[in-house]
Amino acid sequence: MSTFVVVGGDAAGMSAASKAKRDDPDLDVIVFEKGEWVSYGACGLPYYIKGEIQSLEDLVSITPEEFREERDIDLRTGHEVVDIDPDDRIVTARGDGEVAVGYDHLLVATGAEAVVPSIDGREQEGVYTLGSMTDGKELREFVARSRESSPLEQPDRGPACQFLESCTGPVAVVGGGYIGVEMAEALAANDFEVHLFQRGDRVLKGFSEETSAYVADHLREQNVALYLNSEVEAFEGDNVVEAVVTADERVPVEMALLGTGVRPRTDLAEDAGIELGSTGAIATDAYRETNHPDVYAAGDCAEAEHVVTGEPAYVPLALTANRHGRAIGETVAGNPSVGGGIAGTAAVKAFDVEAARTGILDDEEARDAGFDPTTVTIDAKSRAGYYPEGGTVKVTLTADSESGRVLGASLASEYGEGAVHRSHAVVGAVTEGATVEELANYDLAYAPPFNTTWDPVLTAAKVLGGKL
Repeated sequence: MSTFVVVGGDAAGMSAASKAKRDDPDLDVIVFEKGEWVSYGACGLPYYIKGEIQSLEDLVSITPEEFREERDIDLRTGHEVVDIDPDDRIVTARGDGEVAVGYDHLLVATGAEAVVPSIDGREQEGVYTLGSMTDGKELREFVARSRESSPLEQPDRGPACQFLESCTGPVAVVGGGYIGVEMAEALAANDFEVHLFQRGDRVLKGFSEETSAYVADHLREQNVALYLNSEVEAFEGDNVVEAVVTADERVPVEMALLGTGVRPRTDLAEDAGIELGSTGAIATDAYRETNHPDVYAAGDCAEAEHVVTGEPAYVPLALTANRHGRAIGETVAGNPSVGGGIAGTAAVKAFDVEAARTGILDDEEARDAGFDPTTVTIDAKSRAGYYPEGGTVKVTLTADSESGRVLGASLASEYGEGAVHRSHAVVGAVTEGATVEELANYDLAYAPPFNTTWDPVLTAAKVLGGKL
């Protein structure tokens, strides 16, 4: 009997374990997970903290018991892998004691961890990150405690709000990426006065400048105080955070959330001699195999090939982890599969706005890849003009000036008006290497409640084609 050992029990790890066992029931599949949670939707944590999702268990796709009893997977939670020996093919893990297991195939799916910048006072109580289910539980408990009390009941509880007539208390969000924007909404929905600090000159840097400005304006409309070009230097307080300090501001707060991104967990792999790529994540070939035979890597700890540039990229997202984990499971079971490249497709909700992006949008990145980028931004109606509902979709579309190849797009609209779903047409164009002219001729669906005759993506393609 062959043994497939998986290190890490979330999206990539459990997808690989499940697929391998399903395709080869005789395979001995062992999964080591150092925490208590497996196969959970970390992307849902902001909505759990907001209160839209009532139970943390609702974020769990499949319970450990179901994996063990229904899928016949030897899942060992509370076991941290401390050593990988690729030469002797042995994995060592610590739980109640220490156990060494031999393997024929190994998947490293150790995920990513929250980046904690070197800010003075970051160790104080009241400074949170959001990189795990435990983090989400602690933040939800903070929200609950704060809502149960009021400044009148606890006059020494913390500082007063600055620009809202009444609020649960001022809080800081450090970082204007996905987590920062989503958590700004989650905290504001619980009556916190939110102060969002971004080191750069715009939020959602991976999107187009036009999308970033659209979202930033809406955040301000929702009474989120934005501090752009504002790097946090310290968290002041006497063991408990009391204020955020930048070069220009001192803002009293009761809590601070660090949403400054994630980085791949690679220490275990590096110690085992598994090579990292140019992105700092684990390097693999198209089949997710590392420099060691039968040792694979996938998910938020690994890099993958970008469909536009053909170069390695690090884009830690759930679908990529699931796709590549599933492909590894098929490979281990005897059917070699690649799982595909990545386009950097992502979406975000910010209060009453939705935004999506895909491909290459940054001019410098495009030029480094050998392209000559040209970009247009258009505003178009989301539904037929005579239909009694609807809004506006802002589309930024980028293409190569010489070949006309679509390189990427960024879209924004009112929530429910289709920016995210419309991005899927561009994902297809980016992945297949379609030209702007070809995209303009896509046969997209039309009916007055859903669209205009010329979808905003088609309109943007026509305008960009004319410019080219």
